[in-house]
Amino acid sequence: MFVFAHISDIHLGQDRGDGGARARERTERVLRCLDELPGELDAVILTGDVADHGTPGEYAEAAEVLGSFRYAPLLCPGNHDVRGAYRAGLLGGDPGDSSPVNQLHVLPGATFAMCDSSIPGRGDGYLDDATLEWLDDALAGAPHDRPAFVCFHHPPLPLHGQYVDPIRQFGEDRLAAVVERHDHVSALLCGHSHTPATTVFAGRPLVAAPGVVSTLRMPWEGEKDGPIDYALPPMLAFHVHDDEGRLTTHFRVVP
Repeated sequence: MFVFAHISDIHLGQDRGDGGARARERTERVLRCLDELPGELDAVILTGDVADHGTPGEYAEAAEVLGSFRYAPLLCPGNHDVRGAYRAGLLGGDPGDSSPVNQLHVLPGATFAMCDSSIPGRGDGYLDDATLEWLDDALAGAPHDRPAFVCFHHPPLPLHGQYVDPIRQFGEDRLAAVVERHDHVSALLCGHSHTPATTVFAGRPLVAAPGVVSTLRMPWEGEKDGPIDYALPPMLAFHVHDDEGRLTTHFRVVP
């Protein structure tokens, strides 16, 4: 059994009249919750929007916050992230490199392909040809005796959220063709929706993590002050891949 936590959309640096303190406090609250678990996790992933404006200062803060707790999350960028500053601040890379930030993590019990679905300067997402080629090769070379999880920020199909669907990941048929070639892909995991959601993509589970910094209300829930609720507490997901090859997801509110 392989158990891991999934968080998303921490938006460090988001200033709602507090200098960004609120986003940091909520992120630290979630990471502290994971720290204090009596059981062990096999991994923690964070599916994008690490920073709110993509500045070097925000990534310096992210490196400090994410490095202060028990579990260092596996990361991928979101639409609020800026590749060069992200690469320099979190990976020690070249700030002038604006190519997609794709990383493969082969762990003892699972493989995580962290893909960059961001498009510089835009809110919507797309896995470019180089990223899809990288993903295809990474999955082909990864161990087939353990599950592989394909992770990115933007969901590759509508989740029926009025705010996020217009800026979801497009060109999804190309991604589906890659996934369908690799039987050991157990699920696809994303963020961006700021609300937990589960569906099916390319015959595999697709799970969107809830947002840490805020929650998106769905159209049928009404809008008091707009679709985004900043008052609800942060949430996270726990994924369990069992010995029968089944993925089960539990969502938790972090008070």
